[in-house]
Parts: sequence; structure tokens; C-alpha cells
Amino acid sequence: MSYVHFPVIAVMTLFMGAFLTVVLGKHSRAVRSFLAIAASGIAFVLIAMLVKPVLIDGEIISYWMGNWNPVNGYAIGIGYEVDQLGMFFALLVVSTILLSAVYSLRYIERDSSQEFYYVLFLMLSGSVLGLVLTGDVFNMFIMIEIMTFTAVGLTAFRNTGFGSVEAAFKYLVIGSIGSSFTLFGIAILYGQCHTLNMAQLSAMLSGNHSPATLMAFALMFTGLAVKSYIVPFHTPAADAYTTAPSSISMVFSGMVNKAGVYGIIRLVYIIFRTMDIPAVQTLMVIFGAVTMFIGVTMALAQHDFKRLLAFHSISQIGYVITAVGLCTSLGLTGGLFHAMNHTLFKGLLFLCAGAVLRATGTTNLDQLGGLSKKMPATTVCFLIGAFSISGLPPFNGFASKWLVYQAAYDKAVTTGNFLYVFVTIVALIVSVMTLASFIKVTQAAFFGQLPERLKDVEEVPFLMQLPMWIMSALCVLSGVFYNFVDKYLLVPAVSAALGVSRYIDSMMGSGYAAEKCVTDIQASGVHFSYWNPMVWLALFVIVLCAACLCILTSKGSRGEILEGDGEDGKYATFFSGEKALPSHVGGSDLFWGFKTDWKGYFNIMEGLHSGVVNDYALYVVAAAAIVVVFTFMFMR
Repeated sequence: MSYVHFPVIAVMTLFMGAFLTVVLGKHSRAVRSFLAIAASGIAFVLIAMLVKPVLIDGEIISYWMGNWNPVNGYAIGIGYEVDQLGMFFALLVVSTILLSAVYSLRYIERDSSQEFYYVLFLMLSGSVLGLVLTGDVFNMFIMIEIMTFTAVGLTAFRNTGFGSVEAAFKYLVIGSIGSSFTLFGIAILYGQCHTLNMAQLSAMLSGNHSPATLMAFALMFTGLAVKSYIVPFHTPAADAYTTAPSSISMVFSGMVNKAGVYGIIRLVYIIFRTMDIPAVQTLMVIFGAVTMFIGVTMALAQHDFKRLLAFHSISQIGYVITAVGLCTSLGLTGGLFHAMNHTLFKGLLFLCAGAVLRATGTTNLDQLGGLSKKMPATTVCFLIGAFSISGLPPFNGFASKWLVYQAAYDKAVTTGNFLYVFVTIVALIVSVMTLASFIKVTQAAFFGQLPERLKDVEEVPFLMQLPMWIMSALCVLSGVFYNFVDKYLLVPAVSAALGVSRYIDSMMGSGYAAEKCVTDIQASGVHFSYWNPMVWLALFVIVLCAACLCILTSKGSRGEILEGDGEDGKYATFFSGEKALPSHVGGSDLFWGFKTDWKGYFNIMEGLHSGVVNDYALYVVAAAAIVVVFTFMFMR
């Protein structure tokens, strides 16, 4: 069998696995488990077999469903086109699917209605894989719809838990608004260009943007931003990540939001070719910087392990959007690398949170502590994930964040635009705050005093540990062997994003792309080394100055108590009386001074994150209006 069929077979295998789970696995746990692992494994193997022809040899696979080839230069059928960019994201997707499936075998064994879990899981997996492999914008929308509704079902899977149904409803409403914007933009494109094929749209739209196509761009960008959980479209993410099973939280963070990021890259770099327009760069960089900062500050204020991770997932996507928005080879390299690393370390952290939840029955940081004594394997894996997301060397997060810093700084130097200097500083500060929040989690959950009620806690089963160890190893190896990752994964993917003409010619025939894509740097020449002692010294000075500034501007409010009740009223530990009691530094305690000094900001954030879906829908519509106005003002 020719490997050109492998992409379609991989997608159909996952959908067929969902169908067979309903037919054959309704009453048998063994059959359900076998079908989930078999479908995930086959999809992984099929995509892995494309690494050499696509990523290494540079071939672009074109496949027309039903053999509906272009007629007279027009694409009339649904085409799958797998280039190096799509292959890069496909590898992230199938890896996440397989590891999550293995973890799920023991993680959900105590849940009821497991057959529905696997049906939704496999449908979600097939939709995301189909999205990153398709070459047709309407087929992309179909996959987005399947992805959205299966994600809603999985969010509400544990519907007896607090807030799960409400979270699913929020996801449904906001996700549907995003899907509607995407569909509206696609409809406008079809009305203007009479085709839905990405390659043909790219050839027709290059340098030919009318008011109608600008409107389509703004709507599609907004719709895909909703799927990426960019601020202010992020509001359903925290609830969904928190209430969904941790194996699904890993999938949401590892591949669902990456589907939105992939769609934005396709939109900006391939379909509309707007990567060289300064307005688009400014739009994406501002969205990315705001997402970074708001995500990390909200994470610092959380008391729930999974909710904290949810806001960090939002924050880390800000790094990716910022880097991609720089529209340089180095920026795109850093953005793709951080997207890959985010899949690894955030997936690992969600699996660790799931292990804690299964072992203790809670993810409330104020009720945990001392778990390193009972769960050493989970503790080690968590520390690797925490070091990685915080950007500490030699873990992968350091390498990708360093590329983002360097790309933003280089952009500032070449353009003379202070915005990129500011973005570089924001990225550095966000990394420091990320480390601070994981110091809080480490102390609150894994070290300190072990509560009496957790004295009988045991380590999770091996099948849950296995995916955690694999992802831990990848977090280390992808940071240490960056040059290998760069050569075989990043450079091909960046080349595909910047080499639009090859994508068009492969799908529509040689010579179809009349105008060749002009890039700032040949992607094949991107080789960046982050081991530079002088730059390390400069980074240390910047961080030291930032720390001193924070100390000098502190209002000395250590004795002040915030107004309100509940956990936020506890800012000190008092010792008195005859009996010696252990003091636990929980999620409320470690950074209470910071929260007090920033109480005005946090009060605003608390008001904006009201939990009311009407407010969240208003944010999306208002942001969409701003994007539309911005597009018409600065992209014409």
C-alpha cells in the first residue's frame, strides 16, 4: 500500500475505533480498552511512517478524496495535503492521543459509562488529526465542529462533580460562537473565490485583498483564536481543564488548543500570506503578550492544582502566539518549538495532577502536602515538568523560551519598534512568575507536612506512571538535544510555512503558483544556539533588576489582611497554646504579599472572570469587532 493513503487511514482509524466501541465495547471493558489502544497505536504508527518521506525528504503528500482531482485548474473535491508543517503538528497529536489512551486505562477505571468516554475520546482525536492534515477549509471547519462538541461531552463526563456541567455549557456557548465566526469567514471566501482548497485560495489571495476577504480574515482569525484560548477568548478553558478528567485535560492542552494555533499559522502564513504586513504582526504580538501576562497572574492566584495548570496553559500559548506573530524565521522556530514543548510539559503536569487526584481525592492545594513521601515517582515527574515550564536549563522550556526572547529582541533591533522590547521584557517577567507559581505548588502539594488523612496514600499504578515517565524523558531530551530537534522537526516545519509556493504547486500542479513566496530568511538556514554565556549574564542582570524593583516598590503590606472571607482571608500562620501543631504552607499563603500589593489588579480580574457565560460571550463578540475594525484600518 502506498504511503499517500496513510493520512486518511490514520484519521478514519480513529473514527472507526469510536464506532466499534459503541458496537462491540458497550459491555466489555477489555474490548473498549483494546479498541482505544489499537486505534491510537495504529494512527501513531501510520503518521510515524511518514516522518522520512515528509519531514526528512521534504515530500508533500497530496490526496484527493474519492479521486476528485482538480478540473480545469479548480479544486472541486476534498483534498488532504500533508506538508512538513502539518506533519509536525500531526506528530504532536498522535503522540498525545496514544499517551493519553494508555493513561486512561487505569485512570478512569472507577468511572461509570466508560464506553462513552472512549467514543468521545476517539472522535476528538480523529477530528484534531483530520484538522491538521486537511487541505480544505470547509473540511477544517467540519473537524472543528466535531472537536468542539466532543470536547463539550468530555468536559461534562464526570457530571456528578462540582461545576462540570456548567463548564461544558460555557465551552459549548463560546465554542459555538467561535465556530460560527469561522464558518462565516469561510462562506465569504467561497463567495469571492469559488473554491475551498487552501492551496488555491493562497494562490488567488496573494496580494489581492478586497474588503470582503479582509472581513473573512478577521472572522476566521477570531474563530481560531477562540479555539486557541487566547485572551480574551480564554474564559471557558479554566473551567473545562479543571473539571474534565486529567487524561482529557492533557488532550485539551496538548492538542486541542494546538489545533487553533495551527489554524492561525495556516491562515496567516499560507492562505492569506499576511505574514509580512506589520499590522498583522502587531495584532498577534499584542494578543500573545496580553495572554502571557494575564494567564500567569491568574495562575498565581489559584488554590486548585488543575485550575492553576489551566491558566498556565493559557499563558504558555501566549508565548507561541507572540513568537509566531513576529513573522521571522527565528520567531516561527521558537513558536513551533514552544508549542511542541508545551504539549510535553503541560501534558505531563496534567497527568501528575490526575495522579494526585486519584490518590488523594482532591486537587485543592490547601488540603495537600508531603506527597513526596508517598508518591516519589509522581513527585519526580512533576518536578521535571515544573522545571521545564519555568524555563530552567537544560530542560526543553528553557531552549524554546530563549528562542522567543532572542527573536523578539532581534525584531526590536531590526525594526526599531519599542513594542518588541516591551514584549521581550514581558516574556522574561512571565517566566519568573511561572517559576514562582510552581514553587507554590511544589511546597503546597509535594513537600512540607503530610496531612493525617493522607497517611495511607499510595503511588498510582504503573500504566499511569508510564506516560508520565515518557513525557519526562522527552522534556529532558528535547532540551539537551536541541540541534537534533531543530534539524529534523523545526527547520522542515518552518520551511513549509515560509515556502508557500511549494504547497500550492504540490496540490494544484507544478507552476500553478505564479508568484513565489518571499521570506525574510531562508528557513533552511535557521540554526540558533542558545548556549551563550554573555547573553546568560545579561538575562541574569535583567532578572536581578526586576526582583530589586519589585522589592523597592512593595508597599510593606505584610501585616495587611485583604477584605473578604474564605481562603483569601488567611495570610499568616500563628503559633500559640500548649499543643504544637504542624503549619502547612498552602495555596493561599506563599505569595499573599504579592496578591495584597496587586489587589486592585486581582479585583479587576476577579470581576472580569465572573463565571457568567453572557459576559464571556460579550468578550468574544467585542474582541471580534475590534479585530474587524483593526483589520480594515491597518491591512488595506
